[in-house]
Amino acid sequence: MKIIILGAGQVGSDVAIELAAESNDLTVVDRKPALLRKLQEKLDIRTVAGNASSPATLIDAGIEDADLLLAVTSSDETNMIACQVAHSLFSTNKCLARIRSTDYLDHPALFSSRAVPVDYIISPEQLVTRHIQYLIEEPGVLQILDFVGGKARMAAVEAKSAGHMVGLRVKDLPERLPARNFRVVALFRGQNSIPLDEQTTLEAGDEVFFIAACEDVAAVLAGFRQTDKRYRRIIIAGGGNIGEKLAKSLEHQYAVKLIEVDEAHGLHLAQTLQKAIILLGDAADADLLKQENIENTDVFCAVTNDDEANILSSMLAKRLGARKTICLINRSSYVDIAQGSAIDIAVSPAQVTIGALLAHIRRGDVLAVHSLRRGAAEAIEIKVHGDRHTSRVVGKSIRKLSMPGGVHIGLIARRDELLFPHDDMLIESGDHIVLFLSDKRSIKDVERLFQVGVTFV
Repeated sequence: MKIIILGAGQVGSDVAIELAAESNDLTVVDRKPALLRKLQEKLDIRTVAGNASSPATLIDAGIEDADLLLAVTSSDETNMIACQVAHSLFSTNKCLARIRSTDYLDHPALFSSRAVPVDYIISPEQLVTRHIQYLIEEPGVLQILDFVGGKARMAAVEAKSAGHMVGLRVKDLPERLPARNFRVVALFRGQNSIPLDEQTTLEAGDEVFFIAACEDVAAVLAGFRQTDKRYRRIIIAGGGNIGEKLAKSLEHQYAVKLIEVDEAHGLHLAQTLQKAIILLGDAADADLLKQENIENTDVFCAVTNDDEANILSSMLAKRLGARKTICLINRSSYVDIAQGSAIDIAVSPAQVTIGALLAHIRRGDVLAVHSLRRGAAEAIEIKVHGDRHTSRVVGKSIRKLSMPGGVHIGLIARRDELLFPHDDMLIESGDHIVLFLSDKRSIKDVERLFQVGVTFV
């Protein structure tokens, strides 16, 4: 696929690295030659220095025969104009734009073929806010992902040494949990994926991925937790776009305090938020944290725009007694270093965003994509098309599918029913299938398996 990425900042660079690994034909555009040179040192891609919304720059980038325009500069207006230019002058097939401002996002009618022709809006702030909200709503979960329009969720949880699940065989877990309708789709021990065979048993520290109906997820998680205690007290460090949205989404269910260093913005937050308490100060100030009873805080969530400030304040909060720390980290190189130390969960905006983008880039009718384990694994939802003559999967039992190694079917959504598959279940046209890929390099084989033949209309 020929893709043009506008913007070589953190999001654009991380997306370029992800897409280049999948053998796409990439061109990256940015005003700053230094950013482009850094990318070219890592990747075999073409770059163009210039104004991302300029017709001349887009022509230099190859817009005339591009399959996809991905506008992720730091300027909403530049992204919107670039999509308008690509659509009006070059009839580009698909335009995706990063939009941050709620002034635009609150008016969806603005984005249409009759106005600003953006086929899909990417709001990393909204995606990250929802991701963190899920982590807070379900204590003990490491990651939680939506499928089938929110009817099903996949979650990752650590098997605790004091938990009841350690030492059990994976196949016996449904008998020991209050919710039996779930499926374990992957098990990681350290960095290694463990095969899910008859004798696979859980060890302390294992990372377990399972999928269940939305209403059953909490019951499954309860079996892995050392305690059923829900979170109540939340401190958010940083009142920017993410911090404000997060506080607004949580303030009616939790006791929320938000720390903001800028006085003028703090006054704005105090006027905007209804129940959250706004604190003026530095989140890395130990005296401030002690004064606000950090030792009784369930979750300390650092979401400023400064990675170093987030990491340091999270480490300090943990040392002072915070039950859990969630830390926003933009630099992917910092994520692996930070997570698992004093930081319980490191959230990478790029990894959260990339999944939303990949759903529009994958071949076949891919409805959802989630990038997992810092991009090494992937979970996807794909819709089955065709019939017995045009499809490699329709009419076949799961046992007979030529599924690549490390790929597991977790769930099949058939009409209004969620089915947990067994080896003899037949695949039907129209099924929504949720798959877990322990190694995302298998994606091309999965795409080929679910593609229909040329005779399918």
